[in-house]
Amino acid sequence: MDSHGQYERRIVWTVVDTGIGPLLLAATGEGLVNVVFHAAGPVRDRALERLASRLGTEPVQAPGDPLLARAAEQLTAYFSGARHSFDLPLDWSLISGFNREVLRELASGVPYGTVVGYGALAGRVGQPGAAQAVGAAMGANPLPVVVPCHRVVESDGGIGGFGGGLEAKRKLLALEGVLPEPLF
Repeated sequence: MDSHGQYERRIVWTVVDTGIGPLLLAATGEGLVNVVFHAAGPVRDRALERLASRLGTEPVQAPGDPLLARAAEQLTAYFSGARHSFDLPLDWSLISGFNREVLRELASGVPYGTVVGYGALAGRVGQPGAAQAVGAAMGANPLPVVVPCHRVVESDGGIGGFGGGLEAKRKLLALEGVLPEPLF
């Protein structure tokens, strides 16, 4: 507890190397709270500043934290093809409302090796016609890869956008067998 009788929120973080580059993993006592692409140098530093601002406390580097170690192990297994789902507690505090509803449906209802269209996902949460809002929710996903926004594609067969970059989305979809492996 702090001096005001409030429980302090602790944020721990580490960076793991993956098949799509370094990912920053951050967790609270509730669970994994943030995954950030391209987590080296200034990108990592900006992500940590945003976390501190949004959650009200400075993140502490702690690669040995049990939850972060478990998340890193599961990501390593995922990128090696040995794991098809994640079994981690998630802290949804960085997202709310429609975006949280869409991301929860995505996490529970779109398994490894499958894709869903933006419009179809909107329909699953009772908002047919909200495909653009689903796209915005994917862009706001604080837990990419673990909450698999890479599995959301355009209804016409296009790959759609991706916060980690289209090359990363292609690699993730290839890893899951949805797309052929990139030639280069």
